[in-house]
Amino acid sequence: MKFTLLEKEKDSIRVQITDLDETLFRPLIAQLLLDDVVTEAKYSLGHPDLDKPWIYIEVKSGKPQAALKRSLKALSNQFKEARELFEKELK
Repeated sequence: MKFTLLEKEKDSIRVQITDLDETLFRPLIAQLLLDDVVTEAKYSLGHPDLDKPWIYIEVKSGKPQAALKRSLKALSNQFKEARELFEKELK
């Protein structure tokens, strides 16, 4: 996965993300929208052969990059907990 900053404003960013599909975009957007400082979070997949997916994040305070990091960390923890529970229950 590769992140490329496409646009950066004081309260928003648009980041291109390669090697990521809708399966992970949806939970990421949902997690971002749970953050109290995030006012908008959306993504676009575009045309599969012509475009690269991007995500847009706008915040009312703080840095949008920080909101993205928090959301990615929260998702990572959720998947880690699910994996641990799966491993424990299915030994």
